[in-house]
Amino acid sequence: MPQSVPVRLHREPRGLQAKAIDSLRRAAEAFNSFHEDGRPTTVLLHLQHSFEMLLKSALLQRRIPIFDAELGRSIGFKKCLNLGREHLRLTTDEVGTLRAIDALRDEEQHWLAAYSEGILYAYARAGVTLFDDLLQRCFDEHLASYLPTRVLPMSAEPPRDIQLLIDDQFNQIQQLLRPGRRRHADARARIRCLLALEAHVSDDVMISSRDVARVEKGVREGKTRDQTFPKLAEVSSEVVGAGLTVMVRFTKTTGMPVRFVTAAEEAAAVREVDLQRKYHWGKQELAHKLGLSLPRCYALRLYLKIEDDDRCRHDFVFGSTTHRQYSDQALVLMREALASVDMDAVWAEYRRTAAMD
Repeated sequence: MPQSVPVRLHREPRGLQAKAIDSLRRAAEAFNSFHEDGRPTTVLLHLQHSFEMLLKSALLQRRIPIFDAELGRSIGFKKCLNLGREHLRLTTDEVGTLRAIDALRDEEQHWLAAYSEGILYAYARAGVTLFDDLLQRCFDEHLASYLPTRVLPMSAEPPRDIQLLIDDQFNQIQQLLRPGRRRHADARARIRCLLALEAHVSDDVMISSRDVARVEKGVREGKTRDQTFPKLAEVSSEVVGAGLTVMVRFTKTTGMPVRFVTAAEEAAAVREVDLQRKYHWGKQELAHKLGLSLPRCYALRLYLKIEDDDRCRHDFVFGSTTHRQYSDQALVLMREALASVDMDAVWAEYRRTAAMD
C-alpha cells in the first residue's frame, strides 16, 4: 500500500499525521498479536496516541496553535478535544468515544484495570472507524490508503452491543464479590473499566479509590447495574458490516427515564464526583501558576466572573471553615485572558470599585 502523504500538507502536520498512522498500525498489530503479556496496555496506549497526533496534525494544518504559550509545550489530549470541537467539527458522540478511549488508557497505564475481550475489541474497532472518519473529514483521505484491511483488529466473535458488554462486565463483578470468593482486587479492576466508560457522557470523569469503593459497596449490598452505574444507560453502539469491514460507532442516548428518588436512594445510585481532584488549585497556587500577586489574581477572577461559575470554583466546608478551590477550567480561562486583556486596566478597575465600596 502507498505510504506517501499528499504534498498539500505542511511539513509539521505531515509528520504528526505519519506518527498517528504509525501508532494506529501498532495498536492493530498488538490487538492481533499471539502474545497476551501487556496486550491491552499496548493497544490502548497506541490507540490513544494515534488520535492525539491526528488531532494535532489537523489543528496545525488549519494554523490553530497547539502549544501552551506559558509552558512552551504542546497541549494535552483534553485540550485537543476542546479545540477539535471548535475547529474540526467533532461531534458530541465522537468526543465521548475519544474521552472513553483516553480514560481506558489512563486506567491501564497508571493502575490496574480489567476488560473483557469484547470491550477491548469494540473500542479498537470504534477507534479504527473514527480514525477513518477523521482522515476523510480533515484530509480528504481514506485509511485504506495506509493500512490494508487484513491488518485491522480482528476477532473470532462478532462485535456485540455495548450494553450487553457492560452487563457481562457487571455480572463478572457481582460474581467476584460473592461472599467467600476473595476476588476483591479482580472486581475492583473491572469496576475501574466501567467507570472509565462513563467518559462517554461526562466531561470530568476522574476515577478515585473512593469511587471504586463506593461502587463495590453498592454491588455487595445488591444494587443493580443501573443504580451503581446510572450514566452507562446513556451509551449505545451502532455496528455496520461484518468481519474485516465492520464499523463500530458509539452514540449517546437519552438514558433512563427520570424519576424522583429519596435521599437514601440517591446516595446509593448516584456517585459523587471526586471534587477535591477536580477543584485542586488553591488561591496561592493559582496566583503562582499565572505569575500574579494574590490581589491581582483575585481581580482577574472577578473580571472573568470565575467566582460565580460552578465549573470553575467550589467551596469545601470543614466544620465552621469554608475553603474555596479552583478547577483546571479556571486556570485555562485566566491564562487565556492574560494573553488578550490589559491586566493593568483590570487591576485599576478593581481598585476603583473597591475604593467606592
